[in-house]
Amino acid sequence: MKKIFSIIGIFLISILYSQKLDNITSGEQLNYRIHYGFLNAGTATLTTLATNYQGKPHLYVKGVGRTTGAVRAFFKVDDLYESFINIDTGLPSFYVRNVKEGGYTQHFETSFNHDNQTLILTDKETPANGSKVIKSVKGVQDMLSAFYYLRSLDQSELKVGTVKNLNVWIDDEMFPFQLRVVGTENIRTKFGNINCLKIIPLVKSGRVFKAKEGVTLWVSNDANHIPISIKAELAVGSLKADLDSFKNVKFPLKFSK
Repeated sequence: MKKIFSIIGIFLISILYSQKLDNITSGEQLNYRIHYGFLNAGTATLTTLATNYQGKPHLYVKGVGRTTGAVRAFFKVDDLYESFINIDTGLPSFYVRNVKEGGYTQHFETSFNHDNQTLILTDKETPANGSKVIKSVKGVQDMLSAFYYLRSLDQSELKVGTVKNLNVWIDDEMFPFQLRVVGTENIRTKFGNINCLKIIPLVKSGRVFKAKEGVTLWVSNDANHIPISIKAELAVGSLKADLDSFKNVKFPLKFSK
């Protein structure tokens, strides 16, 4: 159960090149219900707000995750993720990961300099450690910005057979990912059935996941590219997140009976 919301964040990944966030509206909200096996484990919420950061238009994204019900009684999770994403480039400028998961806590802030491909990492939990400058790579994403990057793609850029490589900044290190669009599938939801792209991110097996292809993500096969369902086979048990409610999405979602 440790870091389950971090795992959810890892799945919401995208491609490497610049893309305007034209199809994301300010005030959008996506709410997910998370299950661990048969247990109703928690909730995750993503919200957006148009703002300015360092004098440039940005999309402020906040992700909140928490355990609920019986699960919270023995494993308390309160996670906060924040990202300021440059609207014109789709790249993150500032990223916050502030998590409390059982006895595990972590609070990092990261400032990105895409011009010289460096970032500044600050450990807010241990101020004595100060800040350090780390060499980055071109087009690096954080866990939240990568999610909205994916959604900003034109439908012709995210079609069956697409394979993309990317680098995502997670915690205090860079992780390489590969994203494969393997097909389409009709997914049953509480709102009705919706046609989705089936995406498999390649991840490292062993410590967390059962296999490199143990994660599957279904996103709406439309201009929104909203994650509808996420499933992961973990080293112990399985984790699933389903869209529970939504509002202020730019394009209507098309559900059928």
